[in-house]
Amino acid sequence: MSMTHDTLRLAFRELNGQRDLRIEFDHASSCIVKRAMLIPAEADGLVKVTDGSHVYIVDAERVAWIEIG
Repeated sequence: MSMTHDTLRLAFRELNGQRDLRIEFDHASSCIVKRAMLIPAEADGLVKVTDGSHVYIVDAERVAWIEIG
């Protein structure tokens, strides 16, 4: 079962700029976003997080698991 944009956005609600995010993807690649914040939903429907200087677009269907800490 793959993650949906809605479930990922729900999990990312905990991101407030004070916690780090680690995303592991299906093919063993990973991404770490320090002091991550969820960008509110926009018309494009993409799931986006930011560290304040970069924006990361997350393909929900490729996410294997996430760690918020």
